[in-house]
Amino acid sequence: MEETASFEDSRRLTGPNLFFARPGAVLEALGVDAVPKDVIEQWRINVRAMSAELGWADVELHVRAHASGHSLALTAPVDQLFSATEVNEWAWQCARGEAEMFAPGHALATDADSARHTLRLFARAERRPELLALLDAAHARHIPTVLDDDLLTLGSGCAGRSWPLDALPAVEQVPWNDLRGIPTALVTGSNGKTTTVRLLAAMLHAHGLRTAFSCTDGVFRDGEVFDSGDYSGPAGARTVLRMADAEAAVLETARGGILRRGLAVDHAGAAIITNISADHFGEYGIDDLDGLTAAKAVVAHALKDHGVLVLNADDAQLLRHAQGLNHTKAWFALDDAHPQLINARSRGEATCAVDAGELVLTLANQRHALGVITDMPLSLNGLARYNIANMAGASLLAAALGISAATIAQVLARFGSTGLDNPGRLETWRFGGIRVIMDYAHNPDGLHGLLDIAQALRGTGRLGLMLGQAGNRGDAQIRELAAVAASFSPELIVLKDMEGYLRGREQNEVASLLRDVLREHGLADSRLPMRSTDLDAARHALDWARSGDVLVLPVHARKAKDEVRQLLETLASNGWWAGEPLSA
Repeated sequence: MEETASFEDSRRLTGPNLFFARPGAVLEALGVDAVPKDVIEQWRINVRAMSAELGWADVELHVRAHASGHSLALTAPVDQLFSATEVNEWAWQCARGEAEMFAPGHALATDADSARHTLRLFARAERRPELLALLDAAHARHIPTVLDDDLLTLGSGCAGRSWPLDALPAVEQVPWNDLRGIPTALVTGSNGKTTTVRLLAAMLHAHGLRTAFSCTDGVFRDGEVFDSGDYSGPAGARTVLRMADAEAAVLETARGGILRRGLAVDHAGAAIITNISADHFGEYGIDDLDGLTAAKAVVAHALKDHGVLVLNADDAQLLRHAQGLNHTKAWFALDDAHPQLINARSRGEATCAVDAGELVLTLANQRHALGVITDMPLSLNGLARYNIANMAGASLLAAALGISAATIAQVLARFGSTGLDNPGRLETWRFGGIRVIMDYAHNPDGLHGLLDIAQALRGTGRLGLMLGQAGNRGDAQIRELAAVAASFSPELIVLKDMEGYLRGREQNEVASLLRDVLREHGLADSRLPMRSTDLDAARHALDWARSGDVLVLPVHARKAKDEVRQLLETLASNGWWAGEPLSA
């Protein structure tokens, strides 16, 4: 048996996912050349036959070829997903000759009877008819549901109620009239997700709703920390939607959670795809922009009835894929005269963009001026073009959730005036004769946008940069990040590992690769020091800085951000000046 044809992963898909709008299971089979078409067809035959044996109706199958192999997916009842992974693995092993297989048009071979018997027992033990009855009743009433391995929640937030799976009520015992969904938005994309989440949450709060949100920094309720960590996946969504006092929810929805498990959400009033850029290639069979776009677009499955999908007209990938997304759409761009926005308005769709220096929201062909861009703190006097896009997208989400243009404008006029509004994203300091920018920029597009701002601020001063990358990025992606950094010719690039993100790489492996690429672009070793932590790297950059310089510090881990922020605030409050020694 060729190693290249082994299966790498087999997992449940607990919600809408890349393959289907309903739950199922997927198996990742390695080796494109090692999987003949007749093996794939035999897998299909095996899955259909065993699904019929188990009484699963209307099973859908999907085979997705990618650079490293095939994703083999099937739908299954939501109470049978562990069984579905077993069926998938068995069907694949049979198709490859590792076990007895079905013959088309014939009954199971005698030697396969034990497999049928075992899978029937497995499925019978997993089956929960009372759960399915409750889900069907909720969906018939258009009530959202949240489900995991322990709890079922009917409704959401302050209008939801949860039961343990081993103590579910009968359908007639549920207080259906008390249950409903709260205003909910999903935020995905390659860059700008967390900023968009925080901005929309501020708008919902200003609208008078107690708002909970989840993002890469944690779970928050009206701006207060509920829990810290990366909660941009299904666990964060479930945590927010089960908060008994939440009146609105904003959920950062990262690609990893979508691909690993699917959505945890089955109802949302609005969703946004901020943009698409090359990142995370090679994971879960996603190896190009089209695949990444399809993964991000899974959020549209949660939109029901009059839900609105907000899209970036300045993104070529989203423009190309938009026709395949059959939902009510709203469009944003940097220029109100963008052809896509003009066409959208002719169809009565909402738009938001910049017109003569103002951000303008158009709803039902009525134009609402939201304010002068340069007066909005988040725009950094108009330099932060990607934040202008984030503001436009968040404004459309807010409008879709029923927030007035006046309230949106009020929030845009103040949001970003303090670092507490959007910590870790374009936080700026000016002290000691230098300017410092701390941001999350984690991919080439994000870094390019950040360095554009730094370039505009530097004047005649020098540019210093701190640079690292997560270990799960491929070498090509790491090289591209270094190439972007080199294109701005910083006088200093402090290289470091990304704390907590080695992800299978050796210590200093990523930093060394970055340095090799920067050398290829002509940067001397004297400009490329290497440090072991974010804090050490930041201290080195500050030691190096002189009056007039600009330092750019991309920091990712929450602990590291807190440490670097504390250092900067201490220096600023102590009156430190560039060129002076740093205190211990």
